[in-house]
Amino acid sequence: MPFRLAAGILHPMSVSSLLRARIEEEGPIPFEEFMRIALYHPDGGFFASVDVLRSVRGGDFLTSPEVSDAFGAAFGRFVDREAARLGSPVTVIEVGAGSGSLLRPLLDHVTVSAEAWAVEVSPAARRAIARLVPEARVVPDLADVPGPIEGVVIANELVDNLPMAVVQMTERGWRERWVGLDGGELVLVDAPVRPEVERWVASYAGGEVPVGGVVECQLEAAVWLQRVVEMVSGGAVVVVDYGDVAENLLPRRQDGTLRTYRAHHLGPHPLDEPGATDITADVNFTALAEVARRAGAEVELWRQDEFLADLGLREELSELRRAELEAARRGETMERLRLRSRRTEIETLLHPRGLGDFRVLVARR
Repeated sequence: MPFRLAAGILHPMSVSSLLRARIEEEGPIPFEEFMRIALYHPDGGFFASVDVLRSVRGGDFLTSPEVSDAFGAAFGRFVDREAARLGSPVTVIEVGAGSGSLLRPLLDHVTVSAEAWAVEVSPAARRAIARLVPEARVVPDLADVPGPIEGVVIANELVDNLPMAVVQMTERGWRERWVGLDGGELVLVDAPVRPEVERWVASYAGGEVPVGGVVECQLEAAVWLQRVVEMVSGGAVVVVDYGDVAENLLPRRQDGTLRTYRAHHLGPHPLDEPGATDITADVNFTALAEVARRAGAEVELWRQDEFLADLGLREELSELRRAELEAARRGETMERLRLRSRRTEIETLLHPRGLGDFRVLVARR
C-alpha cells in the first residue's frame, strides 16, 4: 500500500480489542483512523494478514485480473503505447498488486524493456508475487520505489480501500461520524466537521445532499494520487475502481456507499467485525481528476469496457467467437469448451452492468 502506519507497539490482541482499548484511553476517533487500523494494522488488519490472500477465488473478493489474464495482457499493450511516446526502457509499478495476477500477464505481453515493481502491504501477497513474478521487485510501500520514474503506475481496486472520513447532512448542516464506544461496543458518534473535510464535501458531494444523507470524504485518496502523479516525470498513472463522477454519485448519498465484503458477498456493518472484513466505498472520480490536473497531468476518464475495447479486447472477443464456431464445426469439443471459457471471461470484463461499468482514470505527463 502507498503509506505506512505510524510506528507503535504491537499488542497481542485482536484489531477489535485494540480499537476498543484506544478509544477507552483517547476517546472517539475519526472514521478514517478506524478504517486505517481495521484494514492495515500490521497486527491483524484485514489487508496486512500474514497468511491470507484476499483477492483470489477462494478469498474474499475477485478483481478483474483474477477473472481473466486478458485484463493484464491489455495493460501490457497500454505500456507499449506509453513506451512508444516515451522511449524504452520504462518502469511499471503496480500498487496494491495482490497476488500478481495483473502484473504477470502484463509482463508476458509487453514488448518493450520494462523494470517491474510490485507494491503490496500484505506479507502473504508479497510472497505470492515473488513466486509468480520473480523478476519484479516487491516492496511493502511506494516510498520504497525510487523516483522520479518514466513509465506506468497502475492501481486496480486500491483507492476504494484508502481510509476516508464519513459525514452526514443534518438539519443544522454537516456533522462527522466518528467511532466511539457505547457499553463496550463500537458505535458511530457525532463530531464537529473538520474544515478540510467540509471543504472537500462542498466541492465533491455532487449537489444538494438530503438531510440524513451520507458522503464518504476521500481526502487520503487525493493525497495518494497527487504523490503518485508527481512521482511520474513522464508516462501515465492508471486508476481502476468502482465509482463515478460526483453528480452521478449524488443519488447514492441517501444511505451512502460505505460497505464491507467477505467471502465474495456483502458483509456486516463496518463496525461489527473490524479486521475481518473489507471496508470500501464508491470512488469519487471527479475529485481524483481534479487532483491529477492540479498536479500537472492530462486526464482521461473511461468506462472499463471502453478502455479495454480501445486496447483490443472486443476484437479478441470477436475472434474467439469465430474460432469457437470453427471448433464446433470440426467437432473439437475440448477446444470449443476452452475457447468458450476464454470468451466468457472477456465478456465478464466488458459487461456493461458489471466490471465493464468500473471507471478508469488515466493521468498522463
